[in-house]
Amino acid sequence: MKKKTALIVGATGLIGSELLQILLNQSEYKKVIAIVRKPLGFNHSKLEEKVIDFDRLDESIINFEVDDVFSCLGTTIKKAKSQEVMRKVDVTYPLTIARLTKKMGAKQFLFVSSLSANAQASNFYLRIKGELEEEVSKIDFDSVTIFRPSLLMGKRDEFRLGERTAEVFYKALSVCFIGPLKKFKAIQGTTVANAMFKAAQLNHKGVTIYPSDEIQELGSS
Repeated sequence: MKKKTALIVGATGLIGSELLQILLNQSEYKKVIAIVRKPLGFNHSKLEEKVIDFDRLDESIINFEVDDVFSCLGTTIKKAKSQEVMRKVDVTYPLTIARLTKKMGAKQFLFVSSLSANAQASNFYLRIKGELEEEVSKIDFDSVTIFRPSLLMGKRDEFRLGERTAEVFYKALSVCFIGPLKKFKAIQGTTVANAMFKAAQLNHKGVTIYPSDEIQELGSS
């Protein structure tokens, strides 16, 4: 089997940092290109790091062959400070990368969205996630795979009081998330990363959406 080249954006976040290590340590990929704002701080024989200004994404920067593209980009309104900046990080950047890598011959685009993402939602966060899903799905990749996790658990670089409080709540009531409620159960970032890697090896055709319960199943298998 031909070994592939992967590209990952959002490699320093909760999911992306876990996914990067998986891509580097698994034999399916001969090279892993990480597009980052600042150096990752470590070396690996398969890692090719590209430090760029995301506001200047164009074909002169994204000009290399790649097979599978993984996007774990995302921010919070607290960190972004405005809806405009948040939209840029959550929609503009990943969509631009999707369009550029498609021109470079990428076959698969896999990205993290959110549970209940909907382009018509009144909630700003869910609306922009839905908009990204709709726009990426229009790009003619062989495969587009969308991951819609529920509340993400795991160690983050930054403290988020709201998410930490919700995490405690979800853990306490985890036994209640059964049947139709399974997709609302909190999920580990590592599990999502595992699911993204495994889904990329399945070579789905067209658009595939994994709700949180199916991410849990795939990522834990």
